Amino acid sequence: MIGILHLSLLMGALCLASVQAAAPYRLLAPPLDTPWTSKVGTKPWPQHPRPQLRRDAWKSLNGIWTYQPARGADDVANPPQLPLGQEVLIPSCIESGISGIMTMGVTHMWFGTNFTVPSCWDGRRVLLNFEAVDYEATVYVNGAEIGFNRGGYSRFSLDITENIKQGVNELLVFVFDPTDDESIPVGKQTKRLSHIFYTPCSGIWQTVWLENVPNNFITQLDLTADMDGNGRSFTLITAWVAGIVHSRYKTATPVEISVIADTDGNMVSVHKHASDQPFKFNVPSPKLWSPDSPTLYTITVSMGSDQVNSYTGFRSISSGVVDGIQRPLLNGEFIFMFGPLDQGYWPDGLHTPPTPEAMVYDLEVIKGLGMNMDMPSLGIWKTPSEAEQAEFERQLEVMVNEHKSYTGIVSWVIYNEGWGQITKYHPEFAITERIRELDPTRLINAVTGWYDHGAGDFLDNHHYAEPQCGTPWSSLPSSPHDPSRIGFQGEFGGIGLRPADENLWPLQAARDTINQTYEMHTGAASYHYRAHVLLDLLRQQVERFACSGAVYTQMSDVEGEVNGLVTYDRRVVRVNVTQWRQDVRALYAAAEARAGTA
Repeated sequence: MIGILHLSLLMGALCLASVQAAAPYRLLAPPLDTPWTSKVGTKPWPQHPRPQLRRDAWKSLNGIWTYQPARGADDVANPPQLPLGQEVLIPSCIESGISGIMTMGVTHMWFGTNFTVPSCWDGRRVLLNFEAVDYEATVYVNGAEIGFNRGGYSRFSLDITENIKQGVNELLVFVFDPTDDESIPVGKQTKRLSHIFYTPCSGIWQTVWLENVPNNFITQLDLTADMDGNGRSFTLITAWVAGIVHSRYKTATPVEISVIADTDGNMVSVHKHASDQPFKFNVPSPKLWSPDSPTLYTITVSMGSDQVNSYTGFRSISSGVVDGIQRPLLNGEFIFMFGPLDQGYWPDGLHTPPTPEAMVYDLEVIKGLGMNMDMPSLGIWKTPSEAEQAEFERQLEVMVNEHKSYTGIVSWVIYNEGWGQITKYHPEFAITERIRELDPTRLINAVTGWYDHGAGDFLDNHHYAEPQCGTPWSSLPSSPHDPSRIGFQGEFGGIGLRPADENLWPLQAARDTINQTYEMHTGAASYHYRAHVLLDLLRQQVERFACSGAVYTQMSDVEGEVNGLVTYDRRVVRVNVTQWRQDVRALYAAAEARAGTA
C-alpha cells in the first residue's frame, strides 16, 4: 500500500509538472529595439479595438498565452491540451522579439489560453473577436471547433455562446501561414529576405477580445457623412447585402441614431428608422473635417436592447476639373496631397507596434513636417491563378467593407507596381467598378505604379529618385500623364544615408543590401541638399504640369532600407526638419496658386 501510495504521489507530481511545462514568457531582445520596446509589458493594447462599433460590455484577452509549433496541416484535427510548450505574448508576430518566440520558418502553429466570462453577462450572447490573424485560423472553444477565417489583415467574430461554461474556458487557435510560399495577399513579407522584402509576421498579431451582446444585435455600422452640393448633410448608409446594422435573425428592427458634437457634447440630431435597409438624414451645418481641422462627431446607435457608440467626420471626396486640370477634391476644394510611404514595420514588433505611443510618434513626425497624408502598402506577389485571383478579390471586398467608415481614407488602392496584377487581361476595371458599388464615396487608384491601362481615377507614376508627377513624359514601365485622370506621384525619393551602427538593423544579410537603396549618399550635407532638390523638382511639376499629390519614400528605415525620414529604431530624425517644412509649404503654395485659390 505504501508503494502504491508512493507511485500515486509520483504520478500526481508528473501530471503537475506537465501542466506547468510551458516555458515562461520573457521579452526577447530584438535585433534592434525602439524607445518603447521595454514598455510593452504583459497586458498590451488594452484599448477597445473597434472605436466605430464600441459597446461597454467587453473584455480583452490580450496577454500571456501559450504556443507551440504544429507538425503540419493534419494537426488541425487534433487540438492539444493546455498549456502548450511555451508562453507567448498576444498580440504579436512570432518572428518578433515582443512575442517571446522570435523564430522564423514555422508554417503551422497552435496558440492557447484560458478565459472566464463575467457572470453579469449571463442571459446574453458572447462573441469572440479577432482583429487579425495571419493567415488562416481555426478556432476551438472547450474542444469544439467553432469557426475558420482566411485572410491575414481582416477581423472576424465568432458567436461562442453555446460553447462556453461557467468558470474556466479553454481557447485554442490553429494557424497556418504560408507567407510567400503561396500566392496570397502578403505585402512585403517573405521567407527569402532581400532588400525591399522583410521579416514575415505569423500568428495572432492584433487584439483578441470578448463582447457581450443581446440576441438581436448590431453586427456592422457603416457611416458616410458628407457635404453635398446643396448644403451639408449627414448620410448613414445601411444595407443588408454588406451585412450592415442587422439583427442575427435578419428581421427589420427600429433603430435610433444620435449625433453628438465632441467639442461641447451637445446633441446635434436624432433620427429613427428601421435596420436592414439604407437610409439618410440631414444634420444642420456641421463643422467639416479636413487634415487641418479634423472635427469628429460621436454617434450613438440603439437597436432594441443593443447600443453601440461610434464616430464620424463630415467631408466629401470627389474628382473635378479645377482651372483645366483633373483634381482630387476634399469638400469641393483641391488640396494637394503629400505624405510618406508608411510600410508599417517596427524592429521589435514587426507588424505589431510595441505600444500605441509608438504609433502616435510616427504620426507626429509626419504632421510635424507639414505632411497631410499617410499611405500604407499592401500587395501580392506572383501572378495568381484563377482561384487565387478570386480569393484576392474576396479579401479586398472584406477590407473595403471593414474600413470604409473611417473618415480619413481618401482612396482605395488595388495594385502596387504590378504585384499580382494579371496582364493577359485587365481585372482592375471590373474590380474598380465593384469597389465603387461597395463604396461610392471615395476615389479609386486602380494601379499605383507601372502597368496602367486606364482604370480608376488616378494615373499614378512611380519613379526614383526624381518625381515625374503629371508630366507629359515618363520612364518605362509607367505612362505619360492622362489628362482625363488625376496626376499623382505614388512613389519617389528613396534617397539613403547610412545611420550609425546603433541605429541600423544589425543582420548582416540586410546590411549587405544597403547599397541597393535607390540613391545612397556619403554624408548628411549631400543628403539634405538632394532632398531639397527633389522636393523643389516636385514643386516645379506642380507649377507647370498636372501634379495633384505625391508620396515620398519613406516614413522609416526598414531592415536593409536606409531611406526613411527617421531611422528604423525611431531614435534619429534623418531629415533637416526646418528645410523640409519650408519645402512642403512651398508645395502647398504652388498647388494653391495653380488652382487659383492662393
